[in-house]
Amino acid sequence: MRPLILLDVDGPLSPWAAPRHAKPAGYVEQSLRLSRWSRKRLRIWLNPAHGPALLALAGSANAELAWATSWEHRANRQVGPAIGLPSLPVIEFPEPQAAWKFGPVARFAAGRPLAWFDDDFDLFPDARRAFLGRRTEVPTELIPVDAHTGLTSEHFERLEAWLRKRDRP
Repeated sequence: MRPLILLDVDGPLSPWAAPRHAKPAGYVEQSLRLSRWSRKRLRIWLNPAHGPALLALAGSANAELAWATSWEHRANRQVGPAIGLPSLPVIEFPEPQAAWKFGPVARFAAGRPLAWFDDDFDLFPDARRAFLGRRTEVPTELIPVDAHTGLTSEHFERLEAWLRKRDRP
């Protein structure tokens, strides 16, 4: 079954917790309009090298990239193009989740192997344990990302190692 690589925006792709004076290396400030009706803009940092790196890793492993972010479909309109990603499938979070993103992700993944980049896995430890407990027979790699640094080479190496491990007989 084709593995999934799930992407969160805030934290992994946009290191929102980094001090304003200490932009992580490789990141570029982006000014995004919050909606087409608003003049307000949101300033975030994104690394344009992340899109090609993620596409290359997904392509080498025949994996599918998908958004697992509160940005939902806005990620395809505003974040993906800024880092060179095509339109990706989106996991929708229809209402505040008592167990955060784990329920919608479990339904979306439906038994598929997955690697997931996020900065908030520890917010709901009981829900995380339950999620992982239901996936004991399905390869699952939760890759925590520090919101101060965003994705680093170590995160990509961890993803690559997980993808390689899955390919071994």
